[in-house]
Amino acid sequence: MTRQWQKSAEVELSFPLAFRLYDGMGTMRARPLVLYLRGNSFGARPKPECDAPAALAMAEAGAMVVEADYGTPSGNTFPGALECGFEALRHLLAKRKRFANNRSRVLLAGDEAGGNIAASLALKARDAMPGELAGQVLLSPMIDPRMATASFHRADEIGMRIPWSNGWSHYLASACGYQHPYAAPCLCSRLADVAPALIVTSDDDPLRDETLDYAARLQSAGVSVTTRILPDDCGWTGLYDGKNGGWHSRFSTEFSQFLEGLPT
Repeated sequence: MTRQWQKSAEVELSFPLAFRLYDGMGTMRARPLVLYLRGNSFGARPKPECDAPAALAMAEAGAMVVEADYGTPSGNTFPGALECGFEALRHLLAKRKRFANNRSRVLLAGDEAGGNIAASLALKARDAMPGELAGQVLLSPMIDPRMATASFHRADEIGMRIPWSNGWSHYLASACGYQHPYAAPCLCSRLADVAPALIVTSDDDPLRDETLDYAARLQSAGVSVTTRILPDDCGWTGLYDGKNGGWHSRFSTEFSQFLEGLPT
């Protein structure tokens, strides 16, 4: 059964970025607190103000989800977007009681371009605040600027090749290439000791191969990784258009099980 949830864009809570709150009304005494970063191909314009299906799914699993607008103040460029996300994460860690509970575990989550930021933040959190982040949830992270995998050839089928290509050019415009480990985590050579990860893609996802490659590299570095490949009939790629689908309830279940397996 789907849990009841409430959301508000105008809750009186101190936060460094504009945000939306998805309150899953979970029954856990110390509900997990998730900083969620929505994708938009690093587009300059934010998506319309509508519910994020992935955020709803995590809220329905009992989490308090804070969707942060990292793109508007940063212009969706590196390193500004990462710095905005890090400030939001640091705030949640310090002020978690205002949102959930002072014993709540804090996780990162992101899809597509937001998944890139989430993966980068997990690396930075390991380096700057080791042991503070409980987990990371990466949903088809847009994580490889080379765009040369076999599955990426399907990008044209869903009209995403140009948005993704333009998005990478925009995001890295002020960076010195993409060799910085926080700019393109898939190229990072030091992945050990990052937070446990739930990584989700689908059989028909153009970002499938780069997603699975990153999951495998995390595992090789000794990171606890749960990888899920959804079937191609679940509508997973609707995620890029903010569409719900058959994947919604399954992801909510997978997320709930991931939470149960995390250290307390």
